[in-house]
Order: sequence, then structure tokens, then C-alpha cells
Amino acid sequence: MSPRPRKVSDEQLFTATYVVMNRVGPQELTLSAIAREAGVTAAVIVQRFGSKRDLLLALTRRFSESSGDLVAAFARQHASPLAALRAYGECVAGMAASPAAYVRSLAYLQADLTDAEFRQLLAKHAKATRAALRRLIEAARVAGELDRNVSPVRLARTVEALISGSILTWAIYQEGTAANWVRADLDAVLAPYATRR
Repeated sequence: MSPRPRKVSDEQLFTATYVVMNRVGPQELTLSAIAREAGVTAAVIVQRFGSKRDLLLALTRRFSESSGDLVAAFARQHASPLAALRAYGECVAGMAASPAAYVRSLAYLQADLTDAEFRQLLAKHAKATRAALRRLIEAARVAGELDRNVSPVRLARTVEALISGSILTWAIYQEGTAANWVRADLDAVLAPYATRR
């Protein structure tokens, strides 16, 4: 006898979790709220994952497995590697759609950094993202958009740090949108390496 088909996929549960996480912080996040969003009972989630922590760990693992995919997707969408880099920066700035949304993101980051299993997955994701940024910068060199003497390794690390720091400073100043703020900072960092055409 074959098992009964699942009425909701893991991916749908992950999506529901992500939606609820965008509304509430870690302290307010409950399996009941996630279940309501997914249209199932909390018991379904417990049966599938065991606990809220295990669900979040599975979501983080899925996230870390797709590391670098977002950067690669922007590379495919833009003929210009630098345009793809700017689009990536603006997309990441989306986590700061509002100061409250950014505070929630920081609360989840705090939880990730204080739990060894989550931090390990976060580090895996960060390393893969930095490698994808390095490839994008190398592509910009080959395309003649950046000086050929620029170090892709060093600039990728700088860009990674700049985007995170830029979002934080936007949250302090709150001038314009986070996306525009990040784009301006990114352009300022890239300007010395940009070639004149």
C-alpha cells in the first residue's frame, strides 16, 4: 500500500514560514501562525519537521543549498555584469523595505549567530554568495567594465561588506529607499575601478 499523498509540500510550508517571518519577529513566530498561512494544522508541521527550530533549520538548510543562485540569476538577466551586481544589491536591500522589516531581519540574524547549527549554514551561504560575487566581478573585468588590475577576490569581499553596512546605515538615516541608498554606495565603491568608455 502506497502512502497517502501529501496535501502540502515542504516548499509550500517553507514559503508560508517565510511569509510569516516577514510579518513577525522570532519571539512571535509560532507553528500555529505558519500553519494558518499554509492552510494546514500545526500538527501537520510537527509531524513533518518535529519542532519550530527543526522547521527553521530545514528552511535555512534549503536556503544555504541555493547559495549563489540569486547572484547567478541576476547575471543571466543582465547583459552587463555591473548591472547584475547593482540589481543584486538592490534586491538584498529589499530586506529593509521598512525599518521595522529590517529590525525583524536583524532579530533573526541574531538567533542565527547564537546557534552553532544555524551559524554554520549561514557561513556556507555567505561563502557561496561571495564566490558568486567574485565571478560576477571577474565577468565585469572580461567585459571591460572594470579595470583589469582589480582583484575580484578583494572587491567581492568589499562589495559583500558594503551591502550589509549600507543597509544598516540606511536604517539609521532613513533617507529615500534602502535600494537607492545601497545603489549609491555601491556605485561609489565601484567608481574607482570602472573603465571609461
